[in-house]
Amino acid sequence: MTAISVSNLSKRYGKTRALDNVSIDVQRGEMVALIGASGSGKSTLIRHIAGLEAGDGEAGRVVVLGQVSQMAGRLMRGRPAGRVAVIFQQFNLVGRLSVLTNVLIGHLGRVPRWRGTLGLFSRSEKEKAENALSRVGIPSVAAQRSSTLSGGQQQRAAIARTLVQEAEILIADEPISALDPSSARRVMDVLATINTQDNITVLVSLHQVEYARRYCKRTIAMREGRVAYDGPSTSLSNSFLAELYGETLVRKSDRGVVPSQG
Repeated sequence: MTAISVSNLSKRYGKTRALDNVSIDVQRGEMVALIGASGSGKSTLIRHIAGLEAGDGEAGRVVVLGQVSQMAGRLMRGRPAGRVAVIFQQFNLVGRLSVLTNVLIGHLGRVPRWRGTLGLFSRSEKEKAENALSRVGIPSVAAQRSSTLSGGQQQRAAIARTLVQEAEILIADEPISALDPSSARRVMDVLATINTQDNITVLVSLHQVEYARRYCKRTIAMREGRVAYDGPSTSLSNSFLAELYGETLVRKSDRGVVPSQG
C-alpha cells in the first residue's frame, strides 16, 4: 500500500547538489511532514514526486501509486497526474474568476476538453464543487472573485479544488508559510480532516516545526539534499532542530518552533 516510493534520487543544478541519493517511502493514508532549512531540498523533492522535474542519472526512480513516474533521468509517460494534486504557497487561483469556477477547474481532467474550454459544467459537477467549498469551511464565498479572498481562504479554495479532482495524493509545498497563525491552523485542520476522512495521502512541507509535531505522526527532515531524519514527529528534539537549521531556535509561539532570522 505504498503511495510514493523514491529511491536513489539525485539532482544537480550547476555545481549545487539539490538532491543527493534520496530514498523515501510514504504509505497510503499517511500524513507526513517534510521539514528543513531553505535550500535543503524540500521543494526540489516535491517537484520530482509531482512529476514536474526529472532527476539525474540512471539510478533514480520515483513510483507513485504503483506507476513509474520517472527513472533513468527522464519522466515517464502515463504517470498518474490526475490522481496527484499539488498546492503551493502562492495558491495558484485565477484571480478574475469566481471561487466556484476555480474549484470547478478540478474537473478538467475528467470532462471533454471542449466543455472545459468553454467553462460548461453540469449541475452535478457544480454541486460537487459547492460541497467541496463547504467541507473546507468557505461555502459563502463561492460567487466572489478569488482575488478578493484572504490568503487562508484562497489556500482552502485550492484544497477544495483537489477534492473535486478526486486526488489520492495531496502534496503541499509550504502551504501555510505566508499565513497568519489562525489561518494556518484552519488550513492544517482541513488537511488533517481530508487525510482522515477521505484517506488521502498528504505530504506537506513546513517551516513551522510545531505544526509537524501537532498534525503529522511522521516527519522527514532534509539537510543539504539528503534525508537527515525519518521517524516519529514526537521524537524531534529542539537540539536536533537547532542542528538541522544551523541556527538557534528562539521561541515557541502560535507559529510553532521557528529558526531565528539572525
